[in-house]
Amino acid sequence: MSEEKKSLNFIEQIIEEDLKKGLNPEKLRFRFPPEPNGYLHIGHAASICLNFGLGEEYKAPVNLRFDDTNPAKEEQEYVDAIKKDIQWLGFEWNKELYSSDYFQQLYDWAILLIKKGKAYVDDQTSAQIAEQKGAPTIDGVDSPYRNRSVEENLELFEKMKNGEFDEGSHVLRAKISMKATNMLMRDPIIYRVLKKSHHRTGNDWNIYPMYDWTHGESDYIEQVSHSICTLEFKHHRELYDWFLDQVYDNKKTRPKQREFARRNLSYTVMSKRKLLQLVEEDIVNGWDDPRMPTISGLRRRGYTPKAIRDFSETAGIAKRDNVTDIALLEFHIKNELNKTAPRVMAVLNPVKLVITNYPEGKEEILIAENNPEDENAGTREMPFSREIYIEREDFREQANKKFFRLKLDKEVRLKSAYIIKANSVVKDENGEITEIHCTYDEDSRSGSGSEASKRRVKGTIHWVSIPHAVNAEVRLYDRLFTDEAPDSHKDKDFKEFINLDSLNIIDNAFVEPSLKSAKIGNQFQFQRLGYFNVDDDSTSEKLVFNRTVPLRDSWAKQNK
Repeated sequence: MSEEKKSLNFIEQIIEEDLKKGLNPEKLRFRFPPEPNGYLHIGHAASICLNFGLGEEYKAPVNLRFDDTNPAKEEQEYVDAIKKDIQWLGFEWNKELYSSDYFQQLYDWAILLIKKGKAYVDDQTSAQIAEQKGAPTIDGVDSPYRNRSVEENLELFEKMKNGEFDEGSHVLRAKISMKATNMLMRDPIIYRVLKKSHHRTGNDWNIYPMYDWTHGESDYIEQVSHSICTLEFKHHRELYDWFLDQVYDNKKTRPKQREFARRNLSYTVMSKRKLLQLVEEDIVNGWDDPRMPTISGLRRRGYTPKAIRDFSETAGIAKRDNVTDIALLEFHIKNELNKTAPRVMAVLNPVKLVITNYPEGKEEILIAENNPEDENAGTREMPFSREIYIEREDFREQANKKFFRLKLDKEVRLKSAYIIKANSVVKDENGEITEIHCTYDEDSRSGSGSEASKRRVKGTIHWVSIPHAVNAEVRLYDRLFTDEAPDSHKDKDFKEFINLDSLNIIDNAFVEPSLKSAKIGNQFQFQRLGYFNVDDDSTSEKLVFNRTVPLRDSWAKQNK
């Protein structure tokens, strides 16, 4: 490493030990190996940040390798999305590779195993094979086909390759031990018949290698020094090493598999299978729905690469599975946007307010800070007029002493503007307030330097001038599930915990006119409301904003 770190995670400690034992630093090579069967999520971000982060620390190449061995579930769409997400996070891979690049080599090595008497073709059903495997404390039973001759196995395997057998009728198994303590070592399947078109190789192959056979051998072909997997693959390490033993040449780098705990996040699910269910059953609007924990969903919601990388670093690399509170992710995006997002005013639930002593037809330009946390952010002009919108929740005819917003016969300050006092209301036939009539102190304008401008009132509310207001659609996103661990209940389906209020669409919101020129992806703090960004659906005719995160954590209050 170029610099001494204050503290190393356990993966870095392993690498440091290997270097001390003589591993040539120039032999260090890492990889990120997603299967293109879905979109990447925040859990994958931990692995991305770890592997590419190690590459940056040790100035070592990092491959992006797609483990594309199951054409029944894999698509080019997922390949493209994965590449986009990694680049968006700020990482660049050394080589773009595919396990399918190695199909011929993997096949040739399988032939080698057969010739060594270490692999055989099995005609049994998957149910029969599973039953014969036994249990951790009960020895398995040998397949009746385990001792076929090399010649017969070669002939059958060739027929498998040529498509002469139906799917599920034949598999190629490694001949290890049906008495192994590790169940994965009990003659695992290496190849199965699968007559599906592959997104890269088309219909060239009728057999496809299993993950365990493909993964380690691909690492070896690429000369990966450290194959870093999530914890569920810990028991696979023995098989990983056994497969490597069959092809290893001691003149080459031998990959070392090590495992870390996968990132689990509260109030969500991380299984791609379950996320796919949400998409296919139209519970969400696609993989990039801002409620999804996918990187594309987080991006559309307004999360930034820096916030996700900072979150990954803070959450750390663990040896045991755990659940990270989603509040930590929300903290990092709030922390960043507080420093970078321009402050603007938007009214989501408008009620009209008329300043009766403000001259009719008069308009003036007020000056507001763009971001008080950034001295270089400058100021912007905001039009002010006799009629404005305020939030309906910011007014009550009567309220107790703890209500510091607008109420009859009481004063508040309009943000960056004047002090006003509520005098009366106008109601419709249903008793709903349609207008609030106020008076203003014309000498109290913020920043004017007058004595009245320095006068303190307890409440400050935001507003938008009605003649200048820009209509916008605002999508208020919340957590997709009501339960901290929706997929941990054995007696309930995870979809039973869907938050029915996870999306609230407001069509009649109004924003200040400075946002007319806002572009897709631009981020803002709607003052007093939260952080928002311009959604992909925005057009020049209609702005659409997504709430990234509210200013306050309402969930924390609910759970106290």
